[in-house]
Amino acid sequence: MADAAVRTSEMTITKHADVRRDGAFARNVRAALMIWRRDIIRLFRMPTRLISGIAQPLLFLFVLGAGLEGAIGSRGAGGVDYQQYLFPGILGMSVLTSALFSAMAIVWDREFGFMREMMVAPISRSSLVIGKALGGGSVSVLQGIVLVVVAPVVGVSFTVASFFQMFGFLLLLAFALTAFGIVIGSRMQRMESFQMVMALVMQPMLFLSGAIFPLVQLPEWLGVITRLNPATYPIDAIRRTVLPTTAKLDVLGWTVPLWADALITLGFGAAMLLLAVKLFDRTE
Repeated sequence: MADAAVRTSEMTITKHADVRRDGAFARNVRAALMIWRRDIIRLFRMPTRLISGIAQPLLFLFVLGAGLEGAIGSRGAGGVDYQQYLFPGILGMSVLTSALFSAMAIVWDREFGFMREMMVAPISRSSLVIGKALGGGSVSVLQGIVLVVVAPVVGVSFTVASFFQMFGFLLLLAFALTAFGIVIGSRMQRMESFQMVMALVMQPMLFLSGAIFPLVQLPEWLGVITRLNPATYPIDAIRRTVLPTTAKLDVLGWTVPLWADALITLGFGAAMLLLAVKLFDRTE
């Protein structure tokens, strides 16, 4: 049934006769929503993807967290238990990994010819990119938000306000990194190349974001690199909404407020989205 639903979404996107009866705006919105729906259906069609997406963050939280807790202590973890410190990081890790790898569907569609069908349909390139960004972002947030159920196990609690604030920053992180992933995916022709490049991008971005260790008392060169990492700002915001007492991110002695974290993440995502549209125009 899921295969049929995916195929129905694909036919709706590429069926020229129907879309030509609509106005340009209506058919572009419908195309973006159909691409979003296709990605959601794919997620539930492959439950192993959901399981593997949360397995690695849980491994970090319960194995790495328990192993390093004694060595790091609360002082090294910004005044909280290390597993508590790690919890917002693994939420960000789940979203970051899923968002970047969601662009794999672009390479997959290109190899199997569905991308060519979408490109000849009377819809704009921007609707394809926005649909991909919505789909990848939604899947990433779904995979990340599932991990909230383990929060009480490590002693983390939420208020209604902190939960929705954290949820908003997860959405921003997912949007920005899905757009970044689409930029990379738009230049890749082979699945093997995409996986190699993405592994090279994802690991430094994750380890230098503050998800695993506090960004204080670092060597100067490492401190500069972490501040240039776009993932640092949403991870900082997620941690501060979940654990308000932890150390705040600073840049050149300026404590970065939450609104600046949000603005930097949104600006990065918007820039990547515009770049992705331009690259799609040139590549396909």
